Amino acid sequence: MTIKDIIVKYSKELEEISPTPRLDVETLLQKVLGVDRLYILLNLERVLSEDEEQLFNKFINERLNNRPIAYIVGNREFMGLDFFVKEGVLIPRPDTEVLVEEVIELAKKKDAKNILDIGTGSGAITVSLAKYLENVKVTSVDISDIALEIGKRNAISNEVDDRINFVKSDLFTNIDKETKFDIIVSNPPYIKREVIDTLDKQVKDYEPYNALEGGVDGLDFYRAITKQAKEYLKKGGILAYEVGHDQSKDVSKLMEMDGYTNIYTLKDLQQIDRVVIGTVL
Repeated sequence: MTIKDIIVKYSKELEEISPTPRLDVETLLQKVLGVDRLYILLNLERVLSEDEEQLFNKFINERLNNRPIAYIVGNREFMGLDFFVKEGVLIPRPDTEVLVEEVIELAKKKDAKNILDIGTGSGAITVSLAKYLENVKVTSVDISDIALEIGKRNAISNEVDDRINFVKSDLFTNIDKETKFDIIVSNPPYIKREVIDTLDKQVKDYEPYNALEGGVDGLDFYRAITKQAKEYLKKGGILAYEVGHDQSKDVSKLMEMDGYTNIYTLKDLQQIDRVVIGTVL
């Protein structure tokens, strides 16, 4: 089959499960052929070899079974950087870039030197902060061995591993209380327990449950982090969160009740409140 034939046929088949069926097909072709998207667009009449077609069929069948495209090809772009991903860590999402961009600006204004990221995941937040803040040291904690492994791999591939300290820790458990941070940032699990089973199959069947579920009301991690973070932040330090689509008011209230000031929210690309920021006195 030609590239064009494949795009036409499988874009149609993916319409029911993907909002971007053609892009998915093109992405799989890029992986199979080891080329960029421009090559795909300029070589629509190119015929795949038998081996190439066999590999593509393997990938497309995985995609038709709802396996996320990022897990199939093994990477995802975030903040202009390339991140390796696999089952066991959440796939980086564009909405999280709003959080990272704001933290970068705040860090520059504060001349921050020391940032803590709670919840390494793929390392998307940690690595991006280290990459775009050359004078900052980042401590990145996660309870998952897989997350720490992948985070370290992405730190090395993006050449910032010398400024990141990866620590296995359940939130602050293994962080020295004598260490004070200018900024603490987190994109914690925040989906309500009862909602998990209603999520898209691509999420609930493949992405790690422990990185999704935030308790009965989705706020368990916000409560714990907000209360403990004050002990680890410098005076005037900043706590920055990504939050669920309906959680900004609840998280802002939690921060206010724990004595944070200058609390504000930011919207994501869909104009949904996605980031909550507060300052500790």
